[in-house]
Amino acid sequence: MTDDDFEIRRLAREDAVLYRDIRLEALQANPEAFGSTFEVEDAQPLSLFSDRLGNSTVLGAFRDTELVGIVGFAVQQGRKEAHKGALWGMYVRPAARNAKVGRRLVEEVCNHAQQQVELIQLSVVVDNEQARNLYARLGFLEYGVEKNALKQAGRYYDLVLMAKDLSRH
Repeated sequence: MTDDDFEIRRLAREDAVLYRDIRLEALQANPEAFGSTFEVEDAQPLSLFSDRLGNSTVLGAFRDTELVGIVGFAVQQGRKEAHKGALWGMYVRPAARNAKVGRRLVEEVCNHAQQQVELIQLSVVVDNEQARNLYARLGFLEYGVEKNALKQAGRYYDLVLMAKDLSRH
């Protein structure tokens, strides 16, 4: 798979089955990387995933009809925080990881965010060097660490907090 073999577009309610499948795969493959769990989301009706796609911005990378990567974006709530957005739920299927899918998803979400916010933030597990390096290459700066942010199977995971200033670009 090369970086010309896929397209990125916003997911719609009609993509709920594909989105649910990749989201559940992400929660099983990397349970330490997400605030939710496979068990919680697997028990949810398809309508929850459809509603999530209808009420928020989730971009998907497609190779033909296969959804190979996802990333979400949300504008912070409240008048004093509406200048900030959050990148969330990033996952790329293993077979697509060396084809710049992750890079393109982050670039697209930043392009989308730039129309709405001045700053985009994210958090990533300290141990996920590949993701941290990707975000750093795309202009995200580390500004803190949240100790023991997530607990999975009796183990604590620290999150690196990162942000990118979109107002200067």
